[in-house]
Amino acid sequence: MSELIRVTDVVILAYFLALNTFYALLLVLSIPEIWEQTRLAEDEDFQRLMQSDALPPITILVPAHNESATIEASVTAILTLEYRNFEVVVVNDGSKDDTLERLRHAFELYEVPRTYPETLSTCPVLAVYRSRTRTRLLVIDKENGGKADSLNAAINASRFPLVIAVDADTLIEPDALLRLTRPFLLGRQIAAVGGTVRVANGCTVKDGRVNDARVPRRFLPGIQVVEYLRAFLFGRLGWNRLGGSLVISGAFGLFRKEYLHAIGGYQTRSVVEDMDLVIRLHRHLRQHKIRYEIPFIPDPVAWTEVPESGRILARQRERWHRGLIAAMWQYKGMLFNPRYGRVGLIAMPFFTFGEMIAPLIEVMGYIVTALGLALGVVNTSFALLFLLVAWGYGMLLSLWAVVLEEVSFRRYGRLGDLIRLLCYGTLETFGYRQRTVWWRLKAFFTVFTLRQRWGEMTRKGFEDAGKQAAGSTSS
Repeated sequence: MSELIRVTDVVILAYFLALNTFYALLLVLSIPEIWEQTRLAEDEDFQRLMQSDALPPITILVPAHNESATIEASVTAILTLEYRNFEVVVVNDGSKDDTLERLRHAFELYEVPRTYPETLSTCPVLAVYRSRTRTRLLVIDKENGGKADSLNAAINASRFPLVIAVDADTLIEPDALLRLTRPFLLGRQIAAVGGTVRVANGCTVKDGRVNDARVPRRFLPGIQVVEYLRAFLFGRLGWNRLGGSLVISGAFGLFRKEYLHAIGGYQTRSVVEDMDLVIRLHRHLRQHKIRYEIPFIPDPVAWTEVPESGRILARQRERWHRGLIAAMWQYKGMLFNPRYGRVGLIAMPFFTFGEMIAPLIEVMGYIVTALGLALGVVNTSFALLFLLVAWGYGMLLSLWAVVLEEVSFRRYGRLGDLIRLLCYGTLETFGYRQRTVWWRLKAFFTVFTLRQRWGEMTRKGFEDAGKQAAGSTSS
């Protein structure tokens, strides 16, 4: 028994050492990616090209379910983006609040006949509306079918070859589309592009724009700023050098519509439709031997509201991990399969053995280490080493993500914001990390019973967040 505990603890320690070392590798690989993307963004010839008619036309897909608090600001901001040729398709997915009425009043909607083929199967569409004041806007009212179903309905109605899925609670920066289409102008075979999502809580928002980026003073939204920096700035950037990530954020991702039709659109059975879509996209393109890239671009930015209560955040993280488990199981045939190249040999193993089972291993590590200490099998030095590798390494990576943000994009210009980020990056390990482990662990017990359940996300609205930030500044 003593030997089993000792060996198990060593194996778990080696697991966390390997996992965090891989995260560190992603951090290192992200540095040349940031340099390359910054150089392209600042190139004068390239900037002139992005202002020309060479830009491909885009359809922006906006699913909305009970988004009354943010829908006007979000759609207004989208309609005024700096881009020559685009349209916006908003789908009211059976909202129980006054989302549709707010859209009808704000944009003077009138009903029009359906003239497009419904290639992808969706829940029944009740009506289609055009705007008298905004010719680029189309609004679809349909029965509730979930986010994936709404996106499929929007794809059916779209007219352009590129589509971008944007959450209704998302505020896109004015030049984000110009930056997001950059890879398509380089003559590369681009299947999809992901952009950066940042936390809007605590920021000052005016006319649908974040005009003063602030780090929230409240702990839960503030610590999520660090999580998002870590996930996007070096997590997904590093994957550009390893064959492409399996995730493009559902709040901000651009896709070739022909490929979405080829794979049957979004899967309505998945609660992480963004990951499911990208995995199926990789699988389809690899199986048909189509050359492609799915890069992540760091400088196009969209801002989103994140949960501010532990109850809602718990549901979100449990759902994310539940969806990850279901996706890894459903596409297990790609795991270690050389047919799928680096996706099958690197990405799928990492998300299966690094992301998916990490909470199980961590909880097991706590139990075995505590049991070993109680029985005298594990000494205090080894227990501290375990915590240093499991917690300290991760804390260091969070702090490096903050440093990477400060030396590259510097969205948060105040010293107080930087100090708060560093504090959140340090405090994340003590208490918050253990809560997220528990939330993710619960997903292993709910993956089959709650496979399609999303849960509600209560929102304050961007204007309220902006006023709150302004009030905090003046106090």
